[in-house]
Amino acid sequence: MALGTSGTSGTPRAVVRSTGSWVDSFAQVSALTGIDERSRVWVPGPLTATMNLFAAVQARWTGAQLVAQLDGATHAHLTPTALHGLLDGGAAPAGLTVVVAGDRLDAALAARATGAGLRVHHYYGAAELSFVAWGGSSDTLSPFPGVEVDIRGGEIWVRSPYLCEGYDGPPGPLRHDADGFATVGDRGTLDGDRLTVLGREGAVTTAGGTVHLADVEAALRPVAHAELVVLGLPHERLGTVVTVALADAADHRALVTRARACLEGAHRPRLWFHVPELPRTDAGKVDRTALTAMLARPGGAARRLV
Repeated sequence: MALGTSGTSGTPRAVVRSTGSWVDSFAQVSALTGIDERSRVWVPGPLTATMNLFAAVQARWTGAQLVAQLDGATHAHLTPTALHGLLDGGAAPAGLTVVVAGDRLDAALAARATGAGLRVHHYYGAAELSFVAWGGSSDTLSPFPGVEVDIRGGEIWVRSPYLCEGYDGPPGPLRHDADGFATVGDRGTLDGDRLTVLGREGAVTTAGGTVHLADVEAALRPVAHAELVVLGLPHERLGTVVTVALADAADHRALVTRARACLEGAHRPRLWFHVPELPRTDAGKVDRTALTAMLARPGGAARRLV
């Protein structure tokens, strides 16, 4: 079976061909979420995003009805941003089952959704790897049924029946080893069967030191109440400076204290900005390229915090 992945323009960048049984993954997701032929599934995001494409195909496979509106839906496939919007609008019907993917679902948002009467599922995966881990939030992820996870040099490596062979188009981040494991470069940690995903963002060099941005994000997130993004901004003397964009300026003071307590030297952010509306890709993820450009130019929606 083949599934498409999205490019930045919203058109398919590549097609990944699975070597294993996608039918098994359909059955596993149906068992975990209770989707069957009686279900009404709402998938509001674009089908150019793999999470939405899978959701639509899986619904068809089970005999569930795909619906264009939330009204009457029993299940919904959402990004964390879309879930925020649903809860903020007060439109979430009690008893709705939501499957959240496309970015990390923090425990606070998951608890808010559960408190509103929603049944919440969250998974981590990639177009090239399919499902990797499943749980109730980013803090409770464990390997998806049939999936083996290994951490090598901080990278998440996966072996399962759902891996793809490669790309039908330009090359991407997928790498295989001789033992059947594959990675797309996402970084993480594994404590027993608890997987923590730190992200795929690479390292930056600042004042001669190498900083993994995902490590800085992981250190700061536990005390943030709203979304934050760590990135590198060009600096004429240091090369790059570690920078944090906050969706809620009220998090600033606690995060500065946290950074001083647990981050050393070059890892400690030097610039802080409030960006109330973080730029998004068509798939609902933070557009880091657009955000970097926004912060690098004066004025605009971003406000420097001191």
